Amino acid sequence: MDTAAALTKNQPKAMLLGALAVLCWSTVATAFKLSLAHLAPVQLLSIATATSLFILLAVVAKRYSMRFVYEAWKAAPVQYALLGAINPFLYYVILFNAYDLLPAQQAQPLNYSWALVLSLLAVPLLGQALKRADIIALLVGFFGVIVIATRGDVLALQFDSGKGVLLALSSTVLWAVYWLYNARLKAPPEVSLLLCFIHGSPLVWGMMMYTTGLPNDWQGVTSAIYVGVFEMGITFLLWLGAMQLATHASRVSNLIFLSPFLSLLLIHWILGEDIVPATYIGLSLIIVAVIYQQVAAHRSAQ
Repeated sequence: MDTAAALTKNQPKAMLLGALAVLCWSTVATAFKLSLAHLAPVQLLSIATATSLFILLAVVAKRYSMRFVYEAWKAAPVQYALLGAINPFLYYVILFNAYDLLPAQQAQPLNYSWALVLSLLAVPLLGQALKRADIIALLVGFFGVIVIATRGDVLALQFDSGKGVLLALSSTVLWAVYWLYNARLKAPPEVSLLLCFIHGSPLVWGMMMYTTGLPNDWQGVTSAIYVGVFEMGITFLLWLGAMQLATHASRVSNLIFLSPFLSLLLIHWILGEDIVPATYIGLSLIIVAVIYQQVAAHRSAQ
């Protein structure tokens, strides 16, 4: 492992790195739609995954010895194989198909509800009990999901694409499951992510070759490379660095709530989607629910 001295805490630098990560993540929903205009979802995923894998290999090789990476894999090979089948394979296949069926202003906020799904799945998977604050947060958050999915016509329960909504919500389940089990691994986060991508990438490429073949649209490929860099690669490392440098991690983590609103602005400006009021209302409900849940958990821990 890298024998460099421990990182010195630096809150201003942590906030800067966190803000850069949030800005990067804010652009990816737009990049998804731009790429999907030229590529099939699995083609987008294949190029993005290969790009991210290259970045992760370069970063991990610089920070750790390959023996350390091998030992981390040897400690949990089955877990890494299963988690790699979730991320990058199943999660992104489902997510990109959701983006292919839905307007970006719906797919992006729906996917953001994964934090609420995580607390719900912690009950059967980790044996944790739902507290009153969790139940309130879930009810408020999922009402926000319905508001977004129905464009505010809650009573009619009519969706632009019922399949797209189902896929977007299914992706949140997979993402929550991934992080619940990933948290049990003892390797550094970037090493765990690399090992998951090593296992998952062949599945992605195998599916592409079996279903669509290689992409031949360079505009789509360029957008897919951008997704690999800023959705799966560099941005994760920026965020991880921010959390490692932070003296007040909660101040950094709160920056993430800016991302979906910035994303909606880009969706409007670049994709030309007219953002309906229901999208802002529903997204606000989801974010209020997540913040309320976090504050309640922090108070109960004191």
